[in-house]
Amino acid sequence: MTLLSRLSGFARDVLQAALFGANAATDAFTIAYRVPNFLRRIFAEGSFAMAFVPTLAAVRARGDRAELRSFLDHVAGMLILAVSLVTILGILAAPWIVAAIAPGTLADPERFALTGEMLRVVFPYLWFIALVAFAGGVLNSRGRFALAAFAPVLHNLALIAAMLFLARYFEVPEKALAYGVLLAGVAQLLLLWPALAGSGEMPRPRLDPTHPGVREVLRRMGPTVFAASVAQINLIVGTACASLLMVGAQSWLWYADRLLELPLGLFGVALGTVLLPRLAEGHARDRGEDFRDSLSWGIRTCLLIALPAAVGLALLAEPLVGAIYQRAAFSVYDARMTAAALSLLAWGLPGFMLAKILLSAFYARGETRQPMRIALATVAVNLLLLGVLLPLMLWLEDAAPHAAIAGATAVAGNAQALFLLRALRREALLPPKEGRAGWRPLLASAVMSLALAWILAVLPSWTVLGTAGRWALIGAAIAAGAAVYAAALLLLGWRPRELLR
Repeated sequence: MTLLSRLSGFARDVLQAALFGANAATDAFTIAYRVPNFLRRIFAEGSFAMAFVPTLAAVRARGDRAELRSFLDHVAGMLILAVSLVTILGILAAPWIVAAIAPGTLADPERFALTGEMLRVVFPYLWFIALVAFAGGVLNSRGRFALAAFAPVLHNLALIAAMLFLARYFEVPEKALAYGVLLAGVAQLLLLWPALAGSGEMPRPRLDPTHPGVREVLRRMGPTVFAASVAQINLIVGTACASLLMVGAQSWLWYADRLLELPLGLFGVALGTVLLPRLAEGHARDRGEDFRDSLSWGIRTCLLIALPAAVGLALLAEPLVGAIYQRAAFSVYDARMTAAALSLLAWGLPGFMLAKILLSAFYARGETRQPMRIALATVAVNLLLLGVLLPLMLWLEDAAPHAAIAGATAVAGNAQALFLLRALRREALLPPKEGRAGWRPLLASAVMSLALAWILAVLPSWTVLGTAGRWALIGAAIAAGAAVYAAALLLLGWRPRELLR
């Protein structure tokens, strides 16, 4: 189901690039869309899920049905109240929010007004997606992952429908994207909320801030708000910086990030989603060996996928972007600028994926302070790098200064993963030899990189090829790279049975 969601997302991005390209209006949508996406990390699958799912697992493990119903009712009530207030405030304060996160738009009143208008349209999406996350958390805690994993497919289909059927009715066609996001939230809620009735755990929302379950979720959420949102915080910082650069910078970074989201969502988010309830159950039932085994399997599987994916995305950035996006409104120049960002952002993929898994290990045990301190350090790394790299690239008059934002984000992502690994090792939650888990994928990826470099040197440049030729080049490079990577892994002693716990 996650694969379906990523493929439909891929189709959505290709259509958006072809219809709208990279311009001031797509920049406005990108900025507006970042705000509810940031807040969903707090009220939806980020901070809320990390606090809600382990608490729910602990309540369920006690076996008291009445306590479970009361817990679900009161948490649902508080969540609805919180997101309702935030949504109303967000709609009212839209111009001030845009000024804060994209100060560069203030110099262009038309773009500033358009961004604010789009933000008002997309903000209610937060209300719907928060309830979607609640329903998904309940279903996931029962081992039912498919429906929640399928919900993003509806998100992508709603945006595709908006681009194809609504855009023609707007003077600025890109406004259809904002309305598509709103429709996506409604569609996902209509899919997941009725499923709770089938599970016998449909909540009857009640308000009582003093309820023990509500207080426990809020206690766990407090420190996780920052830690679970660190990637989004870095993106918000990057958004503010990109708003000060040339028109199109926001969109180029967005398209690069969307390509990174394919492996990150397909494997990183999926692994984290599956591991969280399992780790929480192992901790709740005091099964330390199961906890360590699950975590160890998650790390090994993550590195096996993330390292070659990062190398492939970085080295094949230009032909990949050219094959996927370059058509109609998306020019060769847009493709080069997007590839410049992707070639640096890709190196952060191992850190981004590992962080999804390692944070689950902390939150499953109710440990929130350590991730918060690590998140603060990660944001500091990102700010420091931005403060050095961006002015340097502007001073050197680099043609793609926005790539500095991507590079800083990548380094910060890897720093977060290293900080989390070090903390888990200090707490003896990793097997003694787990630090060596990545050496074979790392060496195999290095061998693969040499093969890809040779392939790119002998094959024609993607710029002289048509769409079919670009796809053929990418297909040949990916197939050859995968074959070399697999062969290198086997020669280094890795065996497929290691995928099985």
